[in-house]
Amino acid sequence: MMKALITTIILFFSIDAFCQIEVIHFNADWNNANNVAWFSKIKDCDTKSLLIENNNNQNEYEIAIVPTIVIFDDGEEVKEYIEELIISKF
Repeated sequence: MMKALITTIILFFSIDAFCQIEVIHFNADWNNANNVAWFSKIKDCDTKSLLIENNNNQNEYEIAIVPTIVIFDDGEEVKEYIEELIISKF
């Protein structure tokens, strides 16, 4: 019984550790030519691409310029890279 409890606790913390960081790439259909090419190469965290038109993504995430990449840790924004910085940093 104790072994099962310890295994469950270890599994819970392992899953939680893997799911803490999320990186989201925001863009618009009309701006697809400027997608961030290296975004698909990001590993070891959850990633997704979201469009800002015909939905509430732009307001919800306060996106002013596309493309924008936002890094979240446990649901809180920790870093945002906007178009000019994406191009100059990488």
